[in-house]
Formats: sequence, structure tokens, C-alpha cells
Amino acid sequence: MKVRQLENMIDGAVKRGDVPCCAAAAGVGDDLIFRYITGDRAVFPERLPLTDDTLFDLASLTKMTATAAAALRLIDCGRLSLAASVGDYFDGCGDKGGITVGQLMSHTSGLPAHIPLWRRVEDPSDAFAGIFNNPFFCQTGTRAVYSCMGYVLLGRILELTEGEPLAALTKRLVLQPLSMKDSGFCPDKARRFAATELDPETGRYVCGEVHDENARFLGGAAGNAGLFATLDDLVKIAAVFSKRGDGFISPELFELAITDQSPLREGYGLGFTLKTEGVGFPGGDFMSKGSYGHTGFTGTSLFVDRESGVYCVMLTNRVHPSRENNKHVPLRKAFNAEIVKMKNEE
Repeated sequence: MKVRQLENMIDGAVKRGDVPCCAAAAGVGDDLIFRYITGDRAVFPERLPLTDDTLFDLASLTKMTATAAAALRLIDCGRLSLAASVGDYFDGCGDKGGITVGQLMSHTSGLPAHIPLWRRVEDPSDAFAGIFNNPFFCQTGTRAVYSCMGYVLLGRILELTEGEPLAALTKRLVLQPLSMKDSGFCPDKARRFAATELDPETGRYVCGEVHDENARFLGGAAGNAGLFATLDDLVKIAAVFSKRGDGFISPELFELAITDQSPLREGYGLGFTLKTEGVGFPGGDFMSKGSYGHTGFTGTSLFVDRESGVYCVMLTNRVHPSRENNKHVPLRKAFNAEIVKMKNEE
């Protein structure tokens, strides 16, 4: 598919109302082969066009691009260990004390996928006790269960390790070294944002504030969600992932990070979702075995094809105005497929 045809495909999705807007890019290493933005960053309460500097709420894409990236950097320099346990950092963690950092990163901790902390505890300071007091979903290390709770704990472990807030350590360890100057947690409200969902409690559309309720409850910066980024900033970290760490993360550790760490080969590395046999892969069918990346609930994604090194970034605000819209999924898979085919045909 030619570039113009690919643009037409994205335009068609926007015109049909599959997504309000889309910012997409693809490349291999430092070579950008596709970039396109279209649509409206907000439709309600007023229509506002998407711009190059629009910030998107990355939702769970935060796990890979901020929390896991920072953790890998700390592991590389010896300040954090995959074998370190939750009990090394928290008092009163009960039967959760034996969970390791590696298990948190690979979703093999046995913790449940989700706990509505904002409803269960009265104060953010009690959030971790809320996780520790909740029962396991399954036995630690026996299977993979994608868990936002594990990444909330991981984010706090990074804070305790470095003695600074997650927003600050992520800026120092990830955003500044990669010149991702427009990205961060709790961004300036004067910026342009892609609007997300209508909040039933306030009656307003969330815009410039993290969509994830737990991350919002925790002040906007949490290990599971909260990072905002522009398309061009995401391209910078995508290029690094395309080049297998490229000095940002050591080659040996990056290879470990994109190797399946789950006991039943369920497609989870250290912060990365992997394409593996017999497991559905959100990056689509045309990416090669072992391809890696992540998605975000708000309609964001970043994937790298393992064989060719081609990366695909797609940012949408598919939850505007409602999370019930899932039409971004076929768009993402079609985009990734066409980019991979375009690269393979060169």
C-alpha cells in the first residue's frame, strides 16, 4: 500500500467516526518512513483540530515507555535488581512480600488485573495497603495475569529506590536522555490535549488530566498510567526500541526484556507485550514472531516488528466521548500490517 493510500485509510476511519483523531508514524531506527495526523483532538464540548503538538494520554502505554524503561535503566546501572522483592521495600505487605521486581514487570506476580483503589480506600496514602490486603488472583509465578496493580507497586518501588517522585525520576532517566521534551506526567494545563471520556461524576470531558481512575486518585503519576506525550516524542523512544536499546538500555538487558518471561509462554517480557505462538497479539497478524510493544486503553499503541525492526506508533483518543468504542482496534492492526508489508516490499 502506498503512502497516500495509507493516509486515505486513516482518513476513512476518522470520517466514519471510528476515532475522533489519529496521529500515526512508522520508521526503522532513525529513518522515518511515514507520519500523518488527521481529525479533531476534541469533538465535545467544542470541535478542536488535531495539531502537531497535541499531547495524548498514553494510558497503559505508560508501563512500557516510562515505568519499565526507567526500571530497566536502573537495573542496568545496578540500582535495582529483578530479584529484589516487594518485602525489601514495603512493611506490612503480608503474603505479597515475596513478589519480585521481575514478576511485577512481567505480569507474573499473581496480583489481580485491577482494583478500584479510588473506591476502596479513602486516601492515596492507603493505596498500597489496599493492594496488599486484596487476595491474590493466582499463585505467584504460575501464570501471567496482566496487572495494573503490579505496575502501581513497581512505580512506588522506583520512587523508594531513587528517593524522588515518579514524574521526576522518569524525566531524568527516560524523557531527558531521549529529548522527549514535550512529554511527562501531570502536564501544564495550557497545552493542547486530545480529549478523552465524559466523566459521569463531574459531567465534563476529561482533557489534560489522566483518564485512568487509579492514576488520577494517586495524583496523576502512577506506574500503570499517567504519561502524556506527542507523536514526535513517541517516535524517539520507538526508534530506540527499534534499535534494540541503542545504548539507552544495554543490548543484553534489552534482549532479556523482549524475551518471554511468563511460565506458560503467554507473551510477556519485562514491560513488553510479545507476539508468541497461540496467543492473540494486539500488534496484529503480520508482525513477525517475537515482535514487541504495548497498547493503551485510551487508544494508543507502539509496536516493533522483531525481524525488520520497523516500528509503528498510533495515537488516538478512541474513548472520546465513550470507552465503549473499540473501532480503533482494526485500524491499528491494519496500519501495522500495511507498514510491515511496505517495509518488506522494499
